[in-house]
Formats: sequence, structure tokens, C-alpha cells
Amino acid sequence: MLKIGVIGAGHLGKIHIKCILQIANFKLVGFYDIDPIVKESVSKEFNIHSYSTIEEMFENVDVVDIITPTIAHFQYAAMAIRKLKHVFIEKPIVTTPEEARQLVELSHEANVKVQVGHVERLNPAFVAVKNAINNPMFIEAHRLAIYNPRGTDVPVVLDLMIHDIDVILSIVKSPIKKIHASGVAIVSQTPDIANARIEFENGAVANLTASRISLTNMRKIRIFQQDAYISVDFLEKKSDIVKICDTDQEAQPEGSKDIIIKTAENRLKKITFDQPEIIQTNAIKEELELFYTSIINDSTPLVSINDGSNALDVAYQIIKKIS
Repeated sequence: MLKIGVIGAGHLGKIHIKCILQIANFKLVGFYDIDPIVKESVSKEFNIHSYSTIEEMFENVDVVDIITPTIAHFQYAAMAIRKLKHVFIEKPIVTTPEEARQLVELSHEANVKVQVGHVERLNPAFVAVKNAINNPMFIEAHRLAIYNPRGTDVPVVLDLMIHDIDVILSIVKSPIKKIHASGVAIVSQTPDIANARIEFENGAVANLTASRISLTNMRKIRIFQQDAYISVDFLEKKSDIVKICDTDQEAQPEGSKDIIIKTAENRLKKITFDQPEIIQTNAIKEELELFYTSIINDSTPLVSINDGSNALDVAYQIIKKIS
């Protein structure tokens, strides 16, 4: 059993605390928060210890879970790594690519595990189709949110789009060739809506749109690859796989949803539709469980510190293009 402490007990921090309390392999020894009102209320709500100083908490844990505003990520993560603690850190990993590179170096020197909370990697709808994704060549992602003041301290690229950046980098196995982007600030001091086009060296293209001033919420990604189309609805947790293959059938079988078409070259093709079974899970709890496994097995975390750093670097390239 590993002793773990949580840094930051706001809205998301409380969710993490609830999840950790359900994980038998972690012993939650307490939490730290700079807000005295939050400290008192969370301590009472969960009947857990509230540390008066961060140093005191570090003395009593093997692992820290950092759920603070992004601006404090580097400070706490660097402190924890220097004290040889394993670190789970919410996305985005830190504030700047320079901080991310420093954190990568520190973690390698300390030989500790660091996992970044890009939780969409464990969204049940994405997990259901992940094995069907093979060399995608065109990807379209939309992540739209109704306005909420929480998170507007950073550009929408860091607040929302970074989720899709991480997912796309995990499925396109090619270096980036070129990035185009545009965006505009509407209600805050940084871009509230942004669009980016990422071109990869293998010819793949990804178009990403993110907005936090939408009238509706949407979190969808569409993936096109040779002979297949895959769609993932992260919000509704639904997936579809449409495949096209050669066939000898000249007509649609009775009762079948398959479609038979004839191409311009007079070839018969069959289009099949599949909705994979979605196994509902608690993605945050699962990512924390997987982090424990990576520590015990000395294996690479699901979303490594390098993954988090790469996603942040691409996000900043997009922000720079917008500027």
C-alpha cells in the first residue's frame, strides 16, 4: 500500500479525494490546501487530515496528487520530485513548455514516476474504439463548452483543446510538420475560441476547434483512415465504427444494416456499421489505479511526463500562431 496526499481540494480535488478513498492500494493520509475555509470544510466532509504545511505532508507520503490551479503545478511538483515522491499532476502539466522541460529533467534525475491527468485517454467511448484506430490520416475534433468563469485564467487551448491534442498525439505516430491556428478573445483576456490545423510528416492532418462560449456542450472527435471512419462522443460516451470493404454481394442482405455500393470503377463495396459496447467506468479512479500499477511495476505511466510535456508544447505552438 502506498501513502498518498492530495494538494488542492477544490472542485476537482474533492473528486480525486473521493476516488482515492475507493482505491484499496492507496492510503489517503491527508491533503493540503492554502484556503483555510476549504481546509476546514473538506476535512470535515471526508473525515481526513488537513496538513498545515506542504512540508509536513511530504514527510508522510510516498505519492502526491496535485489538483491545484495550473500556475502552482510546477512549484509543488518540483518540490515533490526533489523529495523523491511519485507525482500525479492534473492537465495541463505546468504553465509553460520551459517549466515542463525542467520537470522532465528533475523526474529523470530523481527516478520517480510522474503521470499527467489527460483523462480522456480513459474515456469509455475512446477505449472502446482505440484498438480499431490504425494509421489515421484525417482527424476532426470539436470541444465546445458553455461559458464558465472557472478555467478562463488560461487560453481555451490550454483549458479545453489540450485534451484533444493529447489524444491526437497518442494515435498519430508521426512528428509534426506544420501548425496553422487562429482564435479570438470574446469575454476574457485570452482566446475563448480557437481553431488549429496540425499537419504531420506522414501526411496526416488534424483540425481542432475549441470554444468556451458555446450555447451547447460538445466533445467529439472523428477519425478517418484507410477503409474506415471512427467517431467518438466523449460527452455522451458513444462510439461508431464505419468500415468499407470489397464484397461479392450485389444486394443488401435482408435484415442487414450493411450497405452495398458500386464504385466508379465498377467494384462492389460493402459498408458496415458497428457500435462497440461501451463499458462504463470512473475514468479518474481508473487513471489513479493505473498510476499505482506503474509505480509498483516500474512501468511507464499511461500518460507519461513526456506525453504531458509534448501536449503542452504543441498547445503553445498553437497559442503562438494565434498571437
